[in-house]
Amino acid sequence: MDFRDRWLLVTGASSGLGREMAKILATEHEANLLVVARRQDRLESLKAEIANVSTAHVITLRADLSLLEDTDRVLEEAARYPLYGAVLNAGVTHFGPHGDLGWDAFRQMLDTNVTSVVRMTNSLLPLVERTNGGLMLVSSMAGIVPVPYQTAYSATKAFLVHFGCGLSHEYKGRSVSITTYAPSGLVSEMTDGESFTPLRRCLMPTEQAAREGVEALKLRKYLYVPGCVNRLGGAFVRMLPRQFTSGIVGNQYRNALSKTRG
Repeated sequence: MDFRDRWLLVTGASSGLGREMAKILATEHEANLLVVARRQDRLESLKAEIANVSTAHVITLRADLSLLEDTDRVLEEAARYPLYGAVLNAGVTHFGPHGDLGWDAFRQMLDTNVTSVVRMTNSLLPLVERTNGGLMLVSSMAGIVPVPYQTAYSATKAFLVHFGCGLSHEYKGRSVSITTYAPSGLVSEMTDGESFTPLRRCLMPTEQAAREGVEALKLRKYLYVPGCVNRLGGAFVRMLPRQFTSGIVGNQYRNALSKTRG
């Protein structure tokens, strides 16, 4: 893919991976962007930062993608542009015992991580196919290996892995690519809480993950895990019993939670 002077949509662009990917697309590839997030001030800050070093056009769209009406409003705006690609990155998590996750918070997670992605994919695929473009669904390694103490989040990301990979096969040979991106834990606002402190040394730098993500979209990868260590580890883990690997992760997370909760 060649992003120069093309329009791309990036959700969850106010911080973390989405913000970094938006910056790389605009400043290094001269892509025009529709950036989406809940916090308008963060979007305006991103737009100003890009304007300092690039002539790319940036349109900001404040939206809460856990709300169907906001998702549809973004899709209506996106349809006004000759969209070449989209990075569907918006997501929320819960780190802690599943029993501590309230029903309303779970529904918000499900609507953000799953429902909005399916809704947007269904609407965006015909638009992007017209321009021979591509979509990226941002999942996680937590969608490949079950992660205790992020159980619901891990399940939503597993849906995205199966959804994205399945669609990639369905659309094979057509004028559109579907890339599923599965980074490990990142240094970001999502992992900024006290509970993640004991695990922070294992987190991947966000800029590195963003750079590899943009490259995976450009090269129309199928399922991509960033970082050589993560790719090797993921291949090794898939050869082991899932109960064993999830147990190891669960023990690490349980210990981290016990240290922060006393």
